[in-house]
Formats: sequence, structure tokens, C-alpha cells
Amino acid sequence: MDIIGIGTDIVECLRIGRMIEEHGEYFLNRVYTEREIRYCQARKHATEHFAGRWAAKEAIMKCLGTGWRRGIAWTDMEVRNDFSGQPRVHMCGAARDQAESMHISDILLTISHCRAYATAYAIAVRNGTPLPPADKPDSEP
Repeated sequence: MDIIGIGTDIVECLRIGRMIEEHGEYFLNRVYTEREIRYCQARKHATEHFAGRWAAKEAIMKCLGTGWRRGIAWTDMEVRNDFSGQPRVHMCGAARDQAESMHISDILLTISHCRAYATAYAIAVRNGTPLPPADKPDSEP
């Protein structure tokens, strides 16, 4: 397995909470997929979960080495949790195109948060196996 890129991010939960309060659904729908919104809103500390996914998306962009250019949208990346609760990255659109062009087979992700901060760390790897088939970010696994 080869490491292709790494990325990390930290964000103040209060900052994300303010963005949600000030911009409401416009902000949520611009940054998060419907599945992510449902997941976070179902949690007791929803703002911390939204902040964790924000940090994850920033970390993913850093490990792809692109930043927010090349037409990549926030919703081109979706953070899902597998059966054990581990976060998994699902990509579509320009983010997926970038990952495929770099021959990335997976992005490993970890997210942590508390009341004040959320942080994420992403590692893009290549192991010879291509990314799983693309699906819409909001489709069920």
C-alpha cells in the first residue's frame, strides 16, 4: 500500500454552529449531503458532528492536493459510517475524478470532536485496487 497524500484539519464547533444559525438550509445543503444532514441532526450534539464532517472534507481536499479548485464541490465528498461506526469516504463528481487520476484506491479517515473543536485526518492510499463503483452521495449503501 502506497500513501499518495495526507491531510488534516481542525475547526471550532462554534464557528460551524454560527454558520448554521446565520445561513440555515442554504449552508447545510451547500456543504453536506442529505445523508450527512440526517446523520448529524439525529445526534445529541449535532453541531459537533457537522463540524467533524466539515473538518473531514477539508482534510480530504488536502490529501487530494487540490484545495477548493478544479470544480470540486463540498457535496462531491460524503462521510458515511460503516457498521462499526468507522467513517468512510464516498466520492462522486470532480472529487472522484481527481482521486481516479491520482490512482487512489481508498481514503482512510478519522474524526474526533469535543464541545469546542472538531478535527479530522485523511490519508489517500493506493493498493492496486480501483475505487469502488461510484454511486450518488445520497444513495443507500
